[in-house]
Amino acid sequence: MQASSAPRPLLRLVRRALVGMAVLGAFALFAGFLFFVSAIERMERRPAGRADGIVALTGGAQRVGDAIELLASGYGQRLLISGVNERTSRDEIARLNPSQSHWIECCVDLDYRARNTIGNAIETRRWMRRNHFETIAVVTSNYHMPRTLIEIEHALTDGQSVVPYPVVADGLDIGRWWQDPAVARLVGAEYVKFLAAWLRTRLETDPERSHFAVLIGRGKPSKTPLRMVAAPRLHAAN
Repeated sequence: MQASSAPRPLLRLVRRALVGMAVLGAFALFAGFLFFVSAIERMERRPAGRADGIVALTGGAQRVGDAIELLASGYGQRLLISGVNERTSRDEIARLNPSQSHWIECCVDLDYRARNTIGNAIETRRWMRRNHFETIAVVTSNYHMPRTLIEIEHALTDGQSVVPYPVVADGLDIGRWWQDPAVARLVGAEYVKFLAAWLRTRLETDPERSHFAVLIGRGKPSKTPLRMVAAPRLHAAN
């Protein structure tokens, strides 16, 4: 009896240690979530200075319109709209933004290849190389911006820089997430994706060789030249 009962204190100690680690882990995750939420911009702020180019990620109703306004205001030379649905044409984008049709015709490039934020980062890098751009202003939703910056900055090379322009959707109050289950789910899901992106970018050196990109995008990133992609509705790739 003594021999069989001897390990019990050790087992209890191990269980307590595991429970303690689980509690600490849960606390760390929640604390990280609170920090993540507090870091999300609540107000839209125009970039302090000009960039070479502007990149808008589809997936939010106001992103493209705000990006075109930045282009028309002289914040960049050209605009890349990344993650466009294959059924969306340049004419449809112009119809939705009639006052900016001139800029859409002359200075907007459409990317139909990106399926997710990793793809957005890859296409942004290619576009910057093609245009010899060193700085870009990135337009996406405020809650999506932290993950976007991780992915794009991971894809870019030394000397290239990103200026964030977070879009704050009407009626979406991130600061009161605990009172709105829909907002809590949105921000919670984005926090998990942010952590996954942060970890992946620490383990992989090049997004175009990312195994996760293949799994998430259900295929390797396309290398078809931008001008050869079949021209055409904007879709939520993110």
